[in-house]
Amino acid sequence: MTAIRRTSLADQAAELLLARIQSGEWPIGTKLPGETTLAPMFDVGRSTMREAIRQLAGRGILLTRQGSGVFVEALDEARTEWDRVLQRVHITAVLEARLAIEGEAAVLAATRRTPTDLDTMRSSLDMRNTARGDAVDLVNADMAFHRSIVVASHNEILLGLFDSMAPRLREAMIDMLRIAGSFGDDADHDTHTDVVEAIAAHDAHRAHTLTRAHLLELSESMDPST
Repeated sequence: MTAIRRTSLADQAAELLLARIQSGEWPIGTKLPGETTLAPMFDVGRSTMREAIRQLAGRGILLTRQGSGVFVEALDEARTEWDRVLQRVHITAVLEARLAIEGEAAVLAATRRTPTDLDTMRSSLDMRNTARGDAVDLVNADMAFHRSIVVASHNEILLGLFDSMAPRLREAMIDMLRIAGSFGDDADHDTHTDVVEAIAAHDAHRAHTLTRAHLLELSESMDPST
């Protein structure tokens, strides 16, 4: 009887955790808090929380990286042809798609952003700046920053496309930074700052131009043929 009850609690915790992931609290590619932090949030014990995480990992929602933690891998269990395409294509194709998505998102964000959107962008930018000493931390902060711009576009399709590509981008960018051995210089930070200021000033043309130039440079740096 006790084992059945424990399984039921784990099931409930898994569904509650999934609901909060799907609400956007932990976007795709982000690291979850540790089980000691999560357990009190769901009013369960650590062993129950561990089982809930294991369940979601088995369903493809979460991914456990040895020595790094647990990361959000997907928002649902569906493994569509789109998912397979993202894994199959070269990273430059993903970056080209990102160029289209984020370029348009920057334009819309400059037009539609709210004061709250702008606060989130600036907070994400600060977090990105403080994460420059570690490849994984920088990529996580960078993805959160770029996502904040897409959120500010107030276009759910663009946000869905961005989120679907995030895990593929995250892995490739971490590998690239580790190979390069440098994790974000001042010029890189200044470029991101300029994008935020263009959006703050409602300058859609400048926001688009800066975003496009930045992502083209990133695409070239990740292309082994260049």
